[in-house]
Amino acid sequence: MVDEPLSVTVLGSTGSIGMSTFDLLARDPQAYRVEALVAGRNVERLIEQAKTLKPKLAVMADPEFYAALKEGLSGTGIEVAAGDDAVIAAADRPAKWVMAAIVGAAGLKPTMKAIQRGAVVGLANKETLVSAGDVVTRAVRDSGAVVIPVDSEHSAIFQVLDFEQKDKVEKIILTASGGPFRTMGGNEMARVTPKQAVAHPNWSMGAKISVDSATMMNKGLELIEAHHLFDMPEEKIDILVHPQSVIHSLVAYVDGSVLAQLGTPDMRTPIAYALGWPRRISAPVPRLNLAEIATLTFERPDNNRFPALELARAALRRAGSMPTILNAANEVAVGLFLDHKIGFLDIARLVAETMEAVDACELQGLEDVLAADAEARIRAQEIARRLTR
Repeated sequence: MVDEPLSVTVLGSTGSIGMSTFDLLARDPQAYRVEALVAGRNVERLIEQAKTLKPKLAVMADPEFYAALKEGLSGTGIEVAAGDDAVIAAADRPAKWVMAAIVGAAGLKPTMKAIQRGAVVGLANKETLVSAGDVVTRAVRDSGAVVIPVDSEHSAIFQVLDFEQKDKVEKIILTASGGPFRTMGGNEMARVTPKQAVAHPNWSMGAKISVDSATMMNKGLELIEAHHLFDMPEEKIDILVHPQSVIHSLVAYVDGSVLAQLGTPDMRTPIAYALGWPRRISAPVPRLNLAEIATLTFERPDNNRFPALELARAALRRAGSMPTILNAANEVAVGLFLDHKIGFLDIARLVAETMEAVDACELQGLEDVLAADAEARIRAQEIARRLTR
């Protein structure tokens, strides 16, 4: 019996994760039927992808690019649309599998829409769970959706965690490369430029995620995400710096066993796992050769050099909307840094001051999340103006 093609929607198809997903889909076009492709501003790349994958719908989040999209896909029979409402509508279309790869809080509404209709969601947008973890997990339970993490660390845990015996887990261990400034002193870090910060030593990622890796905020966000994905308390989630990025994460059990998932640092591996789940599919990634690597090293994270880690733990402990505030302030700070308006060390400083300035509240629904996010962004911009005087 021949399997029916899997219906797929890709939210954020032109970004780093989206391009890796596109690569897998394009290599086996008979296995997939693409419902929708959604991009932010890269209209030329979306047109190229749409001509290759032939989705039913192509959407630009920025309405400014609607005319160019329409012209570029004229005569193809592909429906085109633009704007925030069109992005959410694309997530609501009947694709069985949805890649949620829109960066930042902008991905929250469309990801929630896919979850609410019960899709299998490959979750690459960590901010969804960081900003709205309790709201999202309730929606997953109510709808029967399945969330498969695509972050390499959470994918690793998903693969080695015994969900039937979670009470036998001593701790989850998230590995971190340490980013490009792992051994850099404070004076040097104060002079770091955006160009230096986006040059990750192991992974090919977008600018925002690369800066998060450089500050190690990405690991703080992943800690919060792991708490919600695996229903694990903060004190049972450790972070371990592993510069080679070969061991993607580990789970330690009460009998002394520690299970790990290994692989080369290529995002097509966790994407392929999510795309094929519950089966495995082939991925064209370099194969791991431990004999060539020879040495794997580990070290504790330096919380003094990377205060973002403790900020994330504090946000998780304070609960409610505090992780939302953390995430919003970080997005503002990273944007200002990339625009050369604040320094590298100001990123964590701006996040910390915003967390102190905005009171946390209980999150009953998505509206509360969006309100807390908006308030934190306004306050972060106010604080930033003071930092730059």
